[in-house]
Amino acid sequence: MTTPTRPYEVTELGALDQWRAHFGGFRPETSREGRRVVDFDLPLQYVGLTANALEPGEEAGYWHTHSRIEEVYLFLGGRGQMGLDDEVVDVGAGTLVRVGQGVWRTWRALPDADSELRWICIRAGGYELPDLPDDSTRDNDRPAPW
Repeated sequence: MTTPTRPYEVTELGALDQWRAHFGGFRPETSREGRRVVDFDLPLQYVGLTANALEPGEEAGYWHTHSRIEEVYLFLGGRGQMGLDDEVVDVGAGTLVRVGQGVWRTWRALPDADSELRWICIRAGGYELPDLPDDSTRDNDRPAPW
């Protein structure tokens, strides 16, 4: 794990219509156009993130599952479907899908979609989150910087 040089980092993914130009993956043999593994750009410690774009008719081409982490898919544009175990769920802009441990998943952009299917996948694991954040501090008196 990379130790951050400062307590925050900023990177640019580019506009949604530029995401298809990304090329990446977790390993060279699984890399593809339209994927950016943000984990490689930011020193993420507890979450992982990918930015994704599939052309209409394109699909993942594989299923996968996780034993320790969960994923949240936030769809930002286009129309597609996710395979979740034995079910197929329609997805599009504004769809949010949480996928727990042990669930098989795959996805595709619908062939007749008018635009690319674009989404962010957030991966996290470690420990169960509390109902309310129990590690935050609030300061209502601190002035806004703008």
